[in-house]
Amino acid sequence: MTIQWFPGHMTKARRQIENKLKLIDVAIELLDARLPLSSRNPMIDDILRDKPRLIILNKSDLADPEMNRQWLAFFKREGHAAHLVDASTGNGVKEIPDQVKLLLKEKIDKQIAKGMNPRAMRALIVGIPNVGKSTLINRMAGRNIAATGDRPGVTKGQQWIKTGGNLELLDTPGILWPKFEDQQVGYRLAITGAIREEILNVEDIAFYAVKYLLRDYGDRFRERYGIDKLPEDLENPDEIVAVMEAVGRKRGCLVSGGRVDLEKASRTLLHELRAGKLGRFTLEAPDTKG
Repeated sequence: MTIQWFPGHMTKARRQIENKLKLIDVAIELLDARLPLSSRNPMIDDILRDKPRLIILNKSDLADPEMNRQWLAFFKREGHAAHLVDASTGNGVKEIPDQVKLLLKEKIDKQIAKGMNPRAMRALIVGIPNVGKSTLINRMAGRNIAATGDRPGVTKGQQWIKTGGNLELLDTPGILWPKFEDQQVGYRLAITGAIREEILNVEDIAFYAVKYLLRDYGDRFRERYGIDKLPEDLENPDEIVAVMEAVGRKRGCLVSGGRVDLEKASRTLLHELRAGKLGRFTLEAPDTKG
């Protein structure tokens, strides 16, 4: 299955971001800590050019703690400042203004040396759909000012938002890119809900998720769904189907004759995975290649 999603408002959003670059001091690039590589839009480097950048690994409370550490080290090696945050709980949010100030220290020091009173720092927040931009902004602003939702494509416009810490934020709609060169990137994004389920084959997405979970978090999966024996050959589709049928029976996803409704079982699995019911997980390591 080929996964693509590039609504017209995203093309417009790219143009809007490019037009606002001259107004901002720093970009805050929001990634999903569960898939930092796949949730990183390759177009953003071209769009932001040489603007200072702070990478925020959001939803870190849902991600594998050891992998969080590895990804922080990876971005440091790449020369980027990176910070762990969970916008839903507020963990790590209050440190963001200080992180931005560190990135702009040289510029601020020069202004002070000239006797100038530095104005509020202006930051552009960018990221793919459903990565938590609006939730983060609301946390930083201390009020519900940006629209939020558990589906991609909620934010459609741009607005300046004042926060504490002498920092102003420019919210932008989430932007995916026109074509996923690596279809596995599309699958990973779909697992976490970054792509609308209405355009997907939900069973394909769930089967992909099961293969990954069985490989890296098999014991946890077995305990959650009461599966006695996990498949040995993860490339055998019949064995993956058998696992999904076991999940469906465990969750009562049955139709007439006692057969398992695989579509319902797939939606149930993905819902539980996204809600953290299977524990903290990360879908890729810094050395992921496809």
